[in-house]
Amino acid sequence: MRSSNPVFSRRGFSRDAGYAGFNAQQPQAGGPAVGTNPYATGNPYAEGATNPYATNPYAPQDTALGAPQQARGNVMTIDDVVSRTAMTLGTVVLTAVLSWLLLPVDPANLGKSYGIAIGAALVALVLSLVQSFKRKPSPALILGYAAFEGVFLGVISAAVSTYIADGVVIQAVLGTMAVFAGVLIAYKMGWIRVNRRFYGFVMAAAMGFMLLMVTNLLFAVFAGGDGLGFRSGGLGILFGVIGIILGACFLALDFKQVEDGVTYGAPREEAWLAAFGLTMTLVWIYLEMLRLLSILQGDD
Repeated sequence: MRSSNPVFSRRGFSRDAGYAGFNAQQPQAGGPAVGTNPYATGNPYAEGATNPYATNPYAPQDTALGAPQQARGNVMTIDDVVSRTAMTLGTVVLTAVLSWLLLPVDPANLGKSYGIAIGAALVALVLSLVQSFKRKPSPALILGYAAFEGVFLGVISAAVSTYIADGVVIQAVLGTMAVFAGVLIAYKMGWIRVNRRFYGFVMAAAMGFMLLMVTNLLFAVFAGGDGLGFRSGGLGILFGVIGIILGACFLALDFKQVEDGVTYGAPREEAWLAAFGLTMTLVWIYLEMLRLLSILQGDD
């Protein structure tokens, strides 16, 4: 599973070391019969995907029935995902708090603190890209990404709290938690159905959003000011809301991938990829929430 952050594309969990991959669309009640391999086209949400263990050559055979049986030893569980996600998010929070306390954002040290934050963000980006293109999860890379991302978030959060609005960071954290809880409830209740159409819509919207943000950044760098105005004022509020909605959609994709991994018996190590994707998505939502609240309070 590649990161759910809109910057990156997505793939299914690996099929290495005798483990069948997954991300097959689960059959819905009253829906069409399933019967194709999702890896044939690379779309993890392709319609008509079968349980990959149906043809897993490594699964032990039931000699009486002649049907492959899943080996339930070293497989991913919800507890594995929760524990790895807690470790990854805990690393983000810990380094964010330390950077907030140790890297002052007063005018005399602001440039130095910003330089460290930008450097940490670049390192986190490189680590996330390396992990995104690896076939197997690397806990060291994932925790390293979380640590450097936390440094960046800590400095940015401290600066926003100091120069824009005290208390906005707590509001952004609570808002991020509310989005997570809301999407989880909606997904479990079946109000959100993750299928090929949903996946395609979210990816297309995310690509358009990122292109607009990159264009705005280029205009800001070369023309000065706020570029095309996508990060402030009325347009900034609109795009902040869109960014949060996109993050919520990617949370739904993350939940689907975790559910499929547990259902089809992905290897336990893949829980690190689930934690990586969830962490990146939550960081995305937090940053968009922080920016949106900053704009709203700045206009008061």
